Amino acid sequence: MSSPNFSGDIDVFSGEMSEVDIQIVTSGGLRIPAHSAVLAAASTVLENILVRPGKRRGSERTIRILGVPYDAVSVFIRFLYSFKCTEEQMKRHGIHLLALSHVYLVPQLKQRCTKGLAERLTIENAVDVLQLARLCDAPDLYLKSMKFLSSNFKKVEETEGWKFLQHHDPWLELEILQFMDEAELRKKRTRRHKRELSLYLQLSEAMDCLEHICTEGCTSVGPLDKEPSIKRQPCSKFDTCQGLQLLIRHFATCKRRTNGGCLRCKRMWQILRLHASICDQPNDCQVPLCRQFKLKVLQKGDDELWKSLVRKVVSARAMSSLSLPKRKREEEPKMDLSHPQVMNFRLAA
Repeated sequence: MSSPNFSGDIDVFSGEMSEVDIQIVTSGGLRIPAHSAVLAAASTVLENILVRPGKRRGSERTIRILGVPYDAVSVFIRFLYSFKCTEEQMKRHGIHLLALSHVYLVPQLKQRCTKGLAERLTIENAVDVLQLARLCDAPDLYLKSMKFLSSNFKKVEETEGWKFLQHHDPWLELEILQFMDEAELRKKRTRRHKRELSLYLQLSEAMDCLEHICTEGCTSVGPLDKEPSIKRQPCSKFDTCQGLQLLIRHFATCKRRTNGGCLRCKRMWQILRLHASICDQPNDCQVPLCRQFKLKVLQKGDDELWKSLVRKVVSARAMSSLSLPKRKREEEPKMDLSHPQVMNFRLAA
């Protein structure tokens, strides 16, 4: 079969180079004329092939690149001359070009193919690209293909590519299913971590509000030596502060707390205990029962679960402080802890 007139196209890239001295034999017997010096400079694999001794002197020099469409091999050879590849060529021959760039060690083309194929992932080609990425040692493309397949698994499993994979590559099928399980576990861990962090941030905010109520007073509850006023403007964390004030009002008047039968009082008791665990100024602190809880810990200690909670709330408090803009941190009201210790609240009428 005669080969197409490719030498004219090669001349565009080769300029004043000597005549072609080697033929690239492709599928179907089609040939592409080329220059051995260019091929050897662009690919160490082709260089090693070219330096092998020929069968006999005077015989035509050829390199066989089979199993890939002629057009893809043509684009590949053009790239070795110009190091250029159009978007249309990448769209049509990206999969074959990746295979060729891997086999013949052309890293510039392999990088282009990896990026181009990742941008063109579809439901239909996801399995093929994943398999090729694994065979061609392209980890970035492999990971992107795996994530794409995992996110669109219900649609991908209906394709012929997936059905072929199930019958011919069970190990890769297992890798995909394991990746999906691990991804789901990571999502669950992330969701759980966000819920826990939200809880610790709420507790941290409650600690700030408790100090604010016990030193400055808020709309309906304040320290014993200050008269609370309903005319006071709500603070910056009023949603949390209001809930805490309602809890304090209940705690101060509940008749069931003495025998431990009130859940709301137990919650308040835990908030006071948590404050005492993180307070670093117990002698000057105006929060009720702070010193008593400190002394109790010195005598009996805390269990590990409670210590873990305290550490996480302290960490959340630090994170919350660092996340605020510097100007806002400077504008935050400073708590005055210079008053004599007060062991009770004053409630507004």
